[in-house]
Formats: sequence, C-alpha cells, structure tokens
Amino acid sequence: MSYNGSVSGPLMVRADSVGLRAGAGPVRAVSESPGVPVDFADAVPAARDSDLVARGRADSPGAPALIAVAHGSRDPRSAATMAAVVSGVAHRNPGLDVRLAFLDLSTPSVEQVIDAVAAQGHRDVIVVPLLLGSAFHARVDLPGLLAAARSRHPRLRLVQADVLGPDPLLITALRERVLATDADRTDDTLGVAVAAVGSSSAEANRRTRALGRLLTADTAWRAEVCFATTEPSLPQAISTLRAQGCTRVVVAPWFLAPGLLTDRLGAAAPHVIHADPLGSHGLVAEVVTRRYATAVREIRARRDTDIAVA
Repeated sequence: MSYNGSVSGPLMVRADSVGLRAGAGPVRAVSESPGVPVDFADAVPAARDSDLVARGRADSPGAPALIAVAHGSRDPRSAATMAAVVSGVAHRNPGLDVRLAFLDLSTPSVEQVIDAVAAQGHRDVIVVPLLLGSAFHARVDLPGLLAAARSRHPRLRLVQADVLGPDPLLITALRERVLATDADRTDDTLGVAVAAVGSSSAEANRRTRALGRLLTADTAWRAEVCFATTEPSLPQAISTLRAQGCTRVVVAPWFLAPGLLTDRLGAAAPHVIHADPLGSHGLVAEVVTRRYATAVREIRARRDTDIAVA
C-alpha cells in the first residue's frame, strides 16, 4: 500500500450510514478522494467457502467485517471525526463491511454493533481500536467487551487488532499537520510542543515522550512533549522551548479528534499556533487498513497451524 497525500477536501458522511445509532449498518464513503484498497488476495488467499476471504474481495459472506472502535466523547466533533476516518477506510476498501462503534459516551456501542454483524451472518470480525496508546481501554476495557460478546455469539470469531499508534505513518501525519501551519523543516528557531492526553502510568508517559524525537527527525525543529492531564503541562513545554531559543512555537496535538481536551490545550496557550489533530488525515485511515490486514494474516496463519496439527 502507498499513500498519495491527505484526503483532498472534507469527507462527507451520510448520517444514515455512519453508524451513530444502535445496530448501524456498514459505513459508506462518499468522498471523491482516491484510496488504496487492501490486497486481500495477498492477505488471505482464496480457498474454500469456509475460509475468511474470497479471492480479492471483502464482500463475500465469509469475509471478516471491520469494526473500528473509538473512545467516544460528549463532544459531537469527536464522533464526526471518527466517522470521517471510518469513511476513509471504507473508501479505500470497496466492498469491505466497515462499521464504527464507541466504548463510551457515544452510540452505537461495541455491543450493539457486534450484535448487528452477528445477526447479519458474519462469522469473523476484526476489531480495530481507534486508539493511539495501548492503555486501559485497549488492554482491559475492550477485551472485556469482546469476551462478553463471544459468550453471546459463540459461533462468531472476534479478533482484536493492535492500536494505531505510535505508527511511523501517524508520525508522518503529525509532522504534516505541523507543516500545514506554514512551518519550515529547516527552521531551527521553531519549537514544537507535542501535546498528548497523559496517563497515570509513568511508563506510558515515558513512551509518549519518544514522540518528540520521532517528529523532529529530518528537521531542524526542537520538540518538547507535554500532557493535557498531567505534567509537564503545555505552558511548561512552551517555556522550555523558549528557553532553548525557539522564537516560534507550534502545538502538535497527539489526538485523533478535537474535543474537550484539545479545547483545554487551546485555552492554556491561546498565544501560539495549534495544529489540527490527526483526525481524518489520509494516513489515519491507512493505518486502520493496515491493522486490519495484519489481523487477517494472523488469522490465516493460526488456521494453517490448526489444520497442520489436525
């Protein structure tokens, strides 16, 4: 797969196909921007009807559905952004049954969407967490929901894919968000405050701090990582960058969608430029697609092993 640029123009998503209600159907993209489909012939070669995917197609009755699971928010901008991301995935993969679900605060819920795909006859479902970090939601919350769903639908195979970040493609997307603020790669007076959510886990925060080094690779920029919910805060990061000689500071939000926390960051530093969240950048949909394809290959490998053992 290759990336041919950010989505050109906004992704328009039909309200009746996005899935912001119980039992929603597949998402259908109506953007005219080009996409890159999964090569299912490579991911899962064609075989018997009982196999996962028919030759090169994702719309056969046995093809794994893709449920993209977002965190959820009381802020409607968040759900709209996640709908645009999932619409981009659907556009890249014509025929793939792609659905959007939420862990909390937004609808439809994970349970509702899983029940819907089971009722429509799917046998295999790959669940891709629309999460940037592997913390509580990815390690405890979502696996618990999937375990309960397996009890309700014992004939349905549910596979949880990896979280999205920190993927090199998302680092590229974040860098492009900064460049979109008229930043120059060669400007050694530019400081970038990479703002993430923050965690109660010191280890998780330590891993997040690597984002600054990754973001500034092949640039002359300086970077400091800060958090919306813990220290160092955004004002502290800006002060550090100023002390290092940066005359211009750009905030790079390590967030998938705008919401209450990005608003909090804006209020904490209204005097500097804030880049857009990752949002519906084309590379986000690309990473979701790759997580799905990797999970399909893993299913195939496990099935091959089971057949060999039998």
